Amino acid sequence: MQLTQTPHVVVVMGVAGTGKTTIGPLLAARLGVPYAEGDDFHPQANIAKMSAGTPLTDDDRWPWLDAIGRWAHERAGLGGVVSSSALKRGYRDRLRAAAPGVVFVHLTGDRALIEDRMSHRQGHFMPTALLDSQFATLQPLQADEAGVAVDVSGDPGEITERAVAALRDLPQPSN
Repeated sequence: MQLTQTPHVVVVMGVAGTGKTTIGPLLAARLGVPYAEGDDFHPQANIAKMSAGTPLTDDDRWPWLDAIGRWAHERAGLGGVVSSSALKRGYRDRLRAAAPGVVFVHLTGDRALIEDRMSHRQGHFMPTALLDSQFATLQPLQADEAGVAVDVSGDPGEITERAVAALRDLPQPSN
């Protein structure tokens, strides 16, 4: 069942391994909007750095966040879902500067569960070794940020339904 309201532009955020790449497309399909994989916005230098087990610096992330922000801005009033770790408030502020109506779905979960899921995924450039740096960097959504936290326990369908229900409770975008 698709929502009948004007859809939000949603950033599915969280540490590596929370399921952004799994939940993002499911959420987009459920909302009837396009999905963009945040990792596809990374320059090759960032992917090489992460593949080598080196955490990105803020300077590495700015062009990536700007590219995601441009995509989100282009989708304003139309809706869309994009994945981005968006771990720091400053990163989310940068995305909101480009696309003021964006909302966040913060995928949250127990570290052990996330590490277990990361250890079973195939062909991803983010090693489990970087999970500690992800949790150390994470600044959860604050009360003044448009968004919701969604627990990642359960199967992808359950997680997606929790996200859809939480998004229904957010004020609709004013475009």
